[in-house]
Formats: sequence, C-alpha cells, structure tokens
Amino acid sequence: MTAALTQTPKAKNFQRLKALGLSVTSTIQHQGCGSKGGSGKSSCGSGAGAGDLPEEIWEKVKNHPCYSEEAHHYYARMHVAVAPACNIQCNYCNRKYDCANESRPGVVSEKLTPEEAAKKVLAVASLIPQMTVLGIAGPGDPLANPDKTFKTFELVAKKAPDIKLCLSTNGLALPEYVKRIKDFNVDHVTITINMIDPKVGEKIYPWVFYKHKRYKGKEAAKILSERQLEGLEMLTAEKILCKINSVMIPGINDEHLIEVNKAVKSRGAFLHNIMPLISAPEHGTYFGLTGQRGPTAQELKALQDKCEGQMNMMRHCRQCRADAVGLLGEDRSSEFTKEKIASIELNYDIETRNAYKMQVEQERQKRVAEREKELKEIAKENSELKILVAVATKGGGKINEHFGHAKEFQIYELSTKGSKFIGHRRVDLYCQGGYGEEEALETVIRAIRDCVAVFVAKIGSCPKEALEKAGIETVDRFAYEYIEKAAVSYFKEYLRKVNAGLIHPTKKEDALIRQGALVPLN
Repeated sequence: MTAALTQTPKAKNFQRLKALGLSVTSTIQHQGCGSKGGSGKSSCGSGAGAGDLPEEIWEKVKNHPCYSEEAHHYYARMHVAVAPACNIQCNYCNRKYDCANESRPGVVSEKLTPEEAAKKVLAVASLIPQMTVLGIAGPGDPLANPDKTFKTFELVAKKAPDIKLCLSTNGLALPEYVKRIKDFNVDHVTITINMIDPKVGEKIYPWVFYKHKRYKGKEAAKILSERQLEGLEMLTAEKILCKINSVMIPGINDEHLIEVNKAVKSRGAFLHNIMPLISAPEHGTYFGLTGQRGPTAQELKALQDKCEGQMNMMRHCRQCRADAVGLLGEDRSSEFTKEKIASIELNYDIETRNAYKMQVEQERQKRVAEREKELKEIAKENSELKILVAVATKGGGKINEHFGHAKEFQIYELSTKGSKFIGHRRVDLYCQGGYGEEEALETVIRAIRDCVAVFVAKIGSCPKEALEKAGIETVDRFAYEYIEKAAVSYFKEYLRKVNAGLIHPTKKEDALIRQGALVPLN
C-alpha cells in the first residue's frame, strides 16, 4: 500500500497542504503526472478561457478536465466501472481483454457495485483534492445498465455534492433517459457518434440490440444513428453540455466524419473529439485481427483541422480506461483497488478541495498574464510559418518533466497567433531504472519526428544526441516555466533565425501514433 493510502487526513488536509508548502503546481508534480470560437461555430472549444464563454457555460467546464483543455492541466477525473453490459457491438472494441497497465477504452481491472463505486469516489476525492469529475463510461454502456449507473450517481451526489457527474454513451438508449439524466443533475454527456450514414455504419457495427431484438447491417446502423441524433437534440434542448466522440477509421469513416461534424454542430453539440482508432491484433478486436490500421499523426491533425472550421475540437483526449483515476495522461487506479480502499478511513474534506480550486484560479490568472505579455510581442511579427514542438510535462501547464521519465509528450503548434495545443503522443518510457532503453528512444523519435523541438526539464547527453541527429532540437532552458510563455518565446527566436537565413525550415516526416504503448504502474 502506498504511503498516501495509510494516511487518515481528517481535519488535517488543508494544514497538510500548507505545511508541505504545496502550491497548485507542486501538488500536481507530486502526484506525478484562448482561443475563441470563430464565426459560425456553435460554441467555443476546449481551449476557451473565462473570457471566451458565457458565464453559465464557463462554470460548467472550468473544472472539467475533459471539456476544458486549460482545466486538464490542473484537475483530475475518475471513472467507475459499474456498467458491464452493452447494447451494441463495435468492430474496434473487445471488452474481454484486460491488461491492468494499459490505457484504452473498455479496459477495467475491477468491476464495482454502486456502493463500492461511491466508496471509491470518496476515497479518491479525500486523497486527491484536484479530482473534480466522476464519469461512468463502461466497461459497457451506462444506459444499458441504467439502475447501476443512476444509483451510483445518487450515492455520490449525497456525500460529495461538489463533484461533477457525467456519463459517456453510445446513444442507442439515450432518448429514454434524458429526463432521468437531467433529474440527477448530470450536466455533461458524451455520445460516441462514428457515422450518420448507415452504409458507413454497417462497416463499424455488426449489430445493435434494441427493444428486445438484435438488428444487423444497415438496419442496425440506421436505428443507432437516428437514436443518437435524437438523444443529442433532446439533451441540448435541456441545456446539458454534449461532447461528441468519433473514432477515426482510415478508409471507412475518415472523410465521412466531416459530415458527422456538421450534423452534430447543427444539433447543438458543445465539442467534437475525433480520436484515432486503436487497432492492434493482441486486443482481439475485429479491426485489429483484420489489419485495419489507425491514422498517422498528421492524418488525424488534418481531419481535426478541417472540422475545426465548423466547430472547435477537443484535442487533449487520452482515450481513458473505464476505471481511470487521476490527471489526464496518468492512471492511479492501482492505488485504489477494493482491497486498499477497505482500509481507508474516509473523510471528505470539502474545505481542502475548495482551497485547491482557489489556488488553481490564482495560478490560472498568473499563467494567462504571462502568456498575454508574450503574445503582444509575437503579434508584431508578419509570418505564415507554423511549426510543431513537443513538451514533457507532469501537469500544471509547465515544462516540468525529465525526458527519460515522460510517458507522453504534449504537442503544440506555434505561429504568430501564439501556441495551440493539438494533441499528445504516448510513448514507451525511455528511462528504465537508471539507464536508457534504446528501443524506447526509437519509439519517442517516431512519435515526435514531425516536431522541430522537444521542451524538457532535463535530458541526458545520449538521447539529446540521438534527437538532434533526427532533426529535433532539445530545449531545456525553459525548465519549469509555463508552456505557452516558453513556446512563444522560442518561436520568436526561431523566426529571427529564419529571417536571418540561419535556419531553413523543411517539411518534417509524419509521426506515428503509438497505440500499443503501455502506461507503467506506480
């Protein structure tokens, strides 16, 4: 059992934070780990800040790491696996497969009853003050398990009223439960919509089970699509924020997702998250076994960019496990197993949690002020140049991770408009117990080879040399600074060198999305 789990923080949580001198950033480090909507867009996207959204919307998203890119630097989420049954079959899903140290949807280590789930939520929230969101996303479909899903929400809401409730559904049963969703104050719902054309849908869904009958082929896809869009319209009419997840499957629905994007925008969706297909033979999925490939990094970005012209995109999704715990990009679920939770003295200290949120708001204001100062300088430049950089970070919006300890790199696009977060690249851990793993280094290079530079807190001479041979500059002079401020400062220097003829930008290689990378256990 970890040291954290042996503590009983009742009445001491706030004092403990102060005694340890933990600021927002240092708390997150210890745990390990503005753009406005344009004309015609239905909403501001996940990159929006306090001044970009109506106040009532900002209050809903500011602490939600999945609905706000800014919030994901500071706040954690957790999923509870109370919904094992599913009412559709997807060609990219196999819920029988379970690996405790892999992160992908549908994977769980332990299934929970609503009572066990509620206790787990209180345990996590007691020890992780930045946990603000409870989501139910499976491992099946929450609305195919309605009694377990809503019982869990009921139990949590009674004892932890400040935690946001959300669910993720395939949408088949959604219209039947919109009223119940609203009555339980679930104000964030994610719907996975991969098609609006049954001809496309029959290639993705072998069957759906609807009204006690199994449907196949185009008929199944037609029923599913109609129910998804109906449910979306009903939710947005009730002012419930809706995020749409779509899996990009090259050659099947990649171009079609532009039409999906238009359809969900017209029905009031708040955000669209286009995710890469996870397709590996060892997962036992139909697509994995038939060799269906996932998109490359640039293919994914190109599609997201096309859709962003219609509505803003979520680009910070980590395609989480159905029992994930912690900041996006980390998973601490192994710290909160049934056995370990049984020994925890629960104390839900809302004062400590509110104190953390106050610190976050102070940190956000400071970060925004520093970013704006740099943007004023870069706005004076006249250039169409855009480059990508990779960042090693534990959280807090800072460059605060050692290269060898990074399990993922966040990717930013830099231009005279500033820095724009465009996604993350999961990698194998390079540093293995004090030595570098050369095979892992190759996966890192493949994952970020479309980047001009990688920003790190620290890096050894061997990986630095290998990266620079691959045409990737290593930058450690901005260690522990805010990402956006450092990125804009770097871009100003880069532009000066380009204008002086010292650098001649060339087209970079496409990067590979490392779908099979594992997330090591703590």
